[in-house]
Amino acid sequence: MGEVLARIKIMPEGTEVNLEELKERMRRGMPSGAKLQKVAEEPVAFGLKALIADVIVEDAEGGTDKIEDFISSLEGVSSIQIVSLTRLL
Repeated sequence: MGEVLARIKIMPEGTEVNLEELKERMRRGMPSGAKLQKVAEEPVAFGLKALIADVIVEDAEGGTDKIEDFISSLEGVSSIQIVSLTRLL
């Protein structure tokens, strides 16, 4: 079975959310079978920044469900969106 790269946009609850702490909680708690490749910050508006996370998961039905549930449950996360899925060779 192959792997896919999921690019996920994570919106914090506000500008007061410490993005470095949020990144660290993501790194430490990533579900088994998922590999966090990188996390970048993207300016949104008025000082608010979104996180863009690249995560590698198995190419299977429901492959991103555990990741979505995990990230959504983190304190300080308002919403998440799968921006793209790319099959890796």
